[in-house]
Amino acid sequence: MAGAKRKRVVVAMSGGVDSSVTAALLKEQGYEVIGISLQLWDHSRELVEGGTGGCCSLDDLHDARRVAEQIGIPFYVVNAEEEFRRLVVDDFVSEYFAGRTPNPCTRCNERVKFGLLLERARELGAELLATGHYARTVRDEGGRYRLLTGLDRNKDQSYFLFTLNQEQLSRTLFPVGGLTKPEVRALAQRFALRTAAKGESQEVCFIPDDDYVRFLEEERSPGLLSGAIVDQAGNVLGSHQGIYRYTVGQRRGLGIAHSHPLHVLGVDVGRHEVIVGAREELSCEGLLAAKMNWIVPPETATFETFCRIRYRHRPVPCRVTLLPDDGAEVRFVNPEPGVTPGQAVVFYDGDSVLGGGWISSAMGEPCRG
Repeated sequence: MAGAKRKRVVVAMSGGVDSSVTAALLKEQGYEVIGISLQLWDHSRELVEGGTGGCCSLDDLHDARRVAEQIGIPFYVVNAEEEFRRLVVDDFVSEYFAGRTPNPCTRCNERVKFGLLLERARELGAELLATGHYARTVRDEGGRYRLLTGLDRNKDQSYFLFTLNQEQLSRTLFPVGGLTKPEVRALAQRFALRTAAKGESQEVCFIPDDDYVRFLEEERSPGLLSGAIVDQAGNVLGSHQGIYRYTVGQRRGLGIAHSHPLHVLGVDVGRHEVIVGAREELSCEGLLAAKMNWIVPPETATFETFCRIRYRHRPVPCRVTLLPDDGAEVRFVNPEPGVTPGQAVVFYDGDSVLGGGWISSAMGEPCRG
């Protein structure tokens, strides 16, 4: 960028190796880089109890600040606890108590990271926002921005980004999306970043011990929505202490002696029932989805494509029919297990994300999710 005005870019720095390399790469490429970390959750209790917190913890904020100092860029911490609580955590709790299994990472991307951070970038005079997600963007011949999968299929995070719109995609960079994780680690070593060997966080950032039942019961009250565990015919097999304790496909923790292993097929919120059955009963013919967001708008009301119904799910062929009020009906070519209300269904054409929505219910017998 010699001889030209350098583009200013805000980098969302989480304190991990991916966002650290993102900032270092952009600085090396000649961008005017500003690092920002979001303080999303008060981890003081975990620190008092002797823990270090999980993802987005105070340790992560310190690591992000030190990396910014290493590479010589300004760094700011933005307190987003109020927005995160209102837009992500409260939604997480409400969804579980409504019998659904939410996806807080996607909600955070949609409502906080690519909302709040783009606003802060604009306030700082930055044209662009960069993150360490393993995804890519490209502008097609018609001028539309497309979201592509990350080159490293084992790290691809495009599933969590289906809610992005054209304005957001036009202002977002994913510098590590075209790299593999080993290549990112190697770059971190080359830049001598303090996060080069740092491990990855897998837990929900506001539940560092991964005990979501404890968290939910602290937010509400233990034993809410307790009731019966039943089979598909309605026969009572046992009892439970709250439907929020169960998710589709779960096998452990049912506390039922039975002639064959039982799995959670779904919950009936109105009856406070957990429905269980054999593994083969988990398979569904399709699903209904709501609140669709199309990065590439469909050209016809019915079309065939591929979809993923959870993060680690392989894309499977399906037939999509658009419904009123931003809904969609999805029919799988072959029955699929584990359709979980509250999770996302994301559609793909090769490595291009077409869009996605939120699963509202499963379709077809015997699945009850």
